[in-house]
Amino acid sequence: MADTTTRAGTSAKTSTPSARRAAIAGGVGTLIEYYDFSVYAFLAVTLGPLFFPSDQPAVSVLLTLAVFGSAYVMRPLGGWFFGRLGDRRGRRHALVVTVVTMGVFSGVLGILPSYASAGVIAPVLLVLVRLAQGFSAGGEIGGAATYVAESAPPGKRGLFGSLTPVGSTLGFSVAAAVVGLMTAVTTTEQMAAWGWRIPFLISLPLAVICLWVRVRLEDTAEFAEMAQRSEVVRSPLLAVVKEKPLSVLRVIGIAIAMNGTGYIGLTYFSTYLIQTQGFGKQAVYWASAIGIALACATYPLAGMLTDRFGRKPVLITAYVAYLVLAWPAFALLGATSSIVVVTVIYVVYMAVNGLAQVPAFPQFTELFPRRIRYTGVALGFNVGTIIAGGSAPYVAAQLVESTGNPMSPAFWVLGVAVVGLITVLTLRETGRDRLPF
Repeated sequence: MADTTTRAGTSAKTSTPSARRAAIAGGVGTLIEYYDFSVYAFLAVTLGPLFFPSDQPAVSVLLTLAVFGSAYVMRPLGGWFFGRLGDRRGRRHALVVTVVTMGVFSGVLGILPSYASAGVIAPVLLVLVRLAQGFSAGGEIGGAATYVAESAPPGKRGLFGSLTPVGSTLGFSVAAAVVGLMTAVTTTEQMAAWGWRIPFLISLPLAVICLWVRVRLEDTAEFAEMAQRSEVVRSPLLAVVKEKPLSVLRVIGIAIAMNGTGYIGLTYFSTYLIQTQGFGKQAVYWASAIGIALACATYPLAGMLTDRFGRKPVLITAYVAYLVLAWPAFALLGATSSIVVVTVIYVVYMAVNGLAQVPAFPQFTELFPRRIRYTGVALGFNVGTIIAGGSAPYVAAQLVESTGNPMSPAFWVLGVAVVGLITVLTLRETGRDRLPF
């Protein structure tokens, strides 16, 4: 009974205004971090010949997308490092470090030499910087989800937590808009010579803004009480693996479905439309930016739905929707010459991804006790992201290249959606419960 009383008291410590500030800070920081991380994907067609010159443009793009995926190899290591930092030193402390490191390495990417000026050293440096970005990204979204969930009022973790996927997804939209703007104001030659550097260099002032927002926050009452009661564990990773292996596997399964479907829309669609369908770069970048941004506007609604009806029903709806929509979406993209139709497909596809993302993040936090929550969420999410997130655009492009069938990536979407559906069916509904103590 004593624990229950204490737990209730802890929840009461978080006021709605402070919870709102926490949600906004988490969302803004995640937006900037994912802008830094994703701008590379929208520049894949431009970066390919600069770092991986080849007589076959498709080969250059495939190698560039492979480097995009390589960043995800470091995400579990980053998740372990920042999870340990967040579970031992505080959520806020870890989130400040992630945004600084991501901003610095994104800026470094903007000053790298090309293959023409540095030879083989250029792609080696590109891979190293992407690995560093992946390390940083490994600690961001798990930490933001944990921070917001622990700060949210009872019964509103879905709504407040929706700002985290809004931030991560909108980061792709902002990246597409910036790349689209640069494409509009430069010639093809200027874009290849120096224009591609500007979107990366913008990361530096954005990181300063995010740092200013996050250093002004206090840590969560959950962590403060945990530290006061000496509940901090020496090795959060070991504790997670020993105590909650099934929870980690469930997070991995949901992350496979969420990222395996989402990254097709966030990163592969633009490459497919430009490289395979022959759309103009500028039109595709703006369709991406507008479509993804409009879809993000639906995410708070998904948050309210998951608070009202639970995590499981909304997640199941998302995966079933992908099973229904994947094939028609690729069929329309392959048949249309209208950029308006392309934009509508972006909106619908990414709105469905909102139904998959928004319930997932509070669901992750509800699977772990507070002393290992950051580490548990980061570990499971990043392993799932390696399997089906960073690999998604490369696998999709390789499927098209090897089969000659532009519809083939739809089978990937169907497969990962089935993985998510099976995983969710093993979950107990936790949407109305308090966070585990």
